Amino acid sequence: MRLLHFSPTKTLLSLTAVALTACAPLAPSSGRPSPEMLQTLSSSALPDKPSALQSQQWLDRVTWGATDHDAARLQQQGLKRWLAAQLSPSSEPMPAEVQQHIDALGISQKPMVQIQREIAEQRLAIRNSQDPEEAAKLRSELQRQLNQLGAEAQKRQIWRALYSPHQLQEQMTWFWMNHFNVSTRKGDVRLWVADYEERAIRPHALGKFRELLTASMRHPAMLLYLDNASNAAGRINENYARELLELHTMGVGSGYTQADVQAMAHVLTGVGFSTREADAPPPKLRPERQGDYVRHGFFEFNPNRHDYTPQVLLGKPLEKSGLAQVNEAIDRIVASPVTAQFIARKLSVYFLGDKPPPAVVDHVALAFERSHGDIAATLAALLSDPQAQQFGQRFKDPVHYVLGATRLAYDQRVASDVSPVQNWLNQLGQPLYGHETPDGYPLAQSDWSSSGQMNARFDVARQIGSRGALLFRNSPQQPLEKPPYPELDKRSSVQARLPALGTATRTALAQARNPADWNSFFLSAPEMMYR
Repeated sequence: MRLLHFSPTKTLLSLTAVALTACAPLAPSSGRPSPEMLQTLSSSALPDKPSALQSQQWLDRVTWGATDHDAARLQQQGLKRWLAAQLSPSSEPMPAEVQQHIDALGISQKPMVQIQREIAEQRLAIRNSQDPEEAAKLRSELQRQLNQLGAEAQKRQIWRALYSPHQLQEQMTWFWMNHFNVSTRKGDVRLWVADYEERAIRPHALGKFRELLTASMRHPAMLLYLDNASNAAGRINENYARELLELHTMGVGSGYTQADVQAMAHVLTGVGFSTREADAPPPKLRPERQGDYVRHGFFEFNPNRHDYTPQVLLGKPLEKSGLAQVNEAIDRIVASPVTAQFIARKLSVYFLGDKPPPAVVDHVALAFERSHGDIAATLAALLSDPQAQQFGQRFKDPVHYVLGATRLAYDQRVASDVSPVQNWLNQLGQPLYGHETPDGYPLAQSDWSSSGQMNARFDVARQIGSRGALLFRNSPQQPLEKPPYPELDKRSSVQARLPALGTATRTALAQARNPADWNSFFLSAPEMMYR
């Protein structure tokens, strides 16, 4: 492991049907591991009772960061059973105090259809206003509400990442949100991002890749972000088609051509969304196209916008038409071996490091193919591969660093205000949903290991280690308590790591003048930059 230089310094009645399909509570996972996954784990050479240090390494890899609480659970269950539980999350609830905070958010209290309608009504009021001063105030209030929707989505994700018992599901939700990236800095994505994560990404984060890709493709956030909402016959927009092939499935240089991008753009015409009432009649259609119209929640396939000309994709004609043609194209892309290889490599980089062993990538790609894109089965193959048992080579990007340090410092003590975590992520250059381009935040160490980043991380480490009271105020206006600093040196999760620390880190810790300094030095140590 290469160490970095250390420095201590109507509800809407007319919309009920849409609300039921687009905003109803999600069914809990069955929590039953597949036989293939169990076979993969049970036949692996993984240690069932890892050492204390190994437990920390596994927790840092699979969760958002090790805690004493999760270390005890891993030891109690054994590594293989614990991994199986993480890969097939049960319906175990969020800690009650955390759930109360999430339930208090506006995005939890209103269905998406109501949120969308209220924003639409505000825009109508702005257009109808005859008073410039009043219109300016209305526009300002609209922007405030849109910003709040984006901020609440961030807070919900942070609370879940810090405290959810389903840590791998949370990790993979972030991974897929970054993979199928949308940015709240574009247009109305702020309005839709919470629903996108909740409805399109989270339910499929450990499920089938085909279903995950389709859910993303059908959601207004993605359709707006990559402009497919305006992609129509005679007005072709290639943005989404290009990124679907380049970033979401096959990868650049994998063999598809510009002709395939153009064909996919034609295939995707008509794939859009509608915010009309659920009982609104469909658009006027020619009789032979009426059976092609599809509306499910906000998703709409409109035959009037679809290009029905024949298309050839990846060297073969597409035989179907309408939405069936879209599904045929997606099936062909997902089944391609280059898609398996692309997803396998990205997963391997995410969990192992910038240069995963090629044999591991091939093994993971084979698992992806054999399981028909089952994400949990693919991850079981990755995590249990004998060549993937080297730890401490995946450099932490800011979100892993900040969340991991916060979890380690405060464990199960529930933060009532997570806005400091939002601020720390902003300070380190990785705000949630903030990457403007569709490639998502980079994962490579070189993107996050500059001297400026390291100096900023030391400052964040000092705040986490000595100003934790910021997290436990009921409001930002409440005076800060004079807290006892977290006694990191007494945590079993920290004690387990001490023997593996380098000489420079040990020397710095020995020179700490007080608990706050010790915490800051430990959390900013070079060894804490890797997982």
